[in-house]
Amino acid sequence: MSGGALRFAVRVRPGARRTAVGGRWDGPGGPALLVAVAAPAVDGKANAAVVEALAAVFGVRRSRLVIVSGQCGRDKIVDLDPAPPGAAELLDRLLGG
Repeated sequence: MSGGALRFAVRVRPGARRTAVGGRWDGPGGPALLVAVAAPAVDGKANAAVVEALAAVFGVRRSRLVIVSGQCGRDKIVDLDPAPPGAAELLDRLLGG
């Protein structure tokens, strides 16, 4: 997928010992990518850390990632726009597929 947006679900673990991206969480809305961040869930710090971690994994600027829903919860929907080539395949690998 190149040029278009990639929308995916994320399950966040704030306050983790270290930042890590990878793994699958099967919630009621379907599978979500697990993202653990050291930042606490206070004043948007965890959200900023999630965006930073995802940007590093996908090799894009933070401005290309937007949390479109779930700003105040652990379950989020994220848009990566535009998605770099191979982003969908990378997401599948990160989910354990």
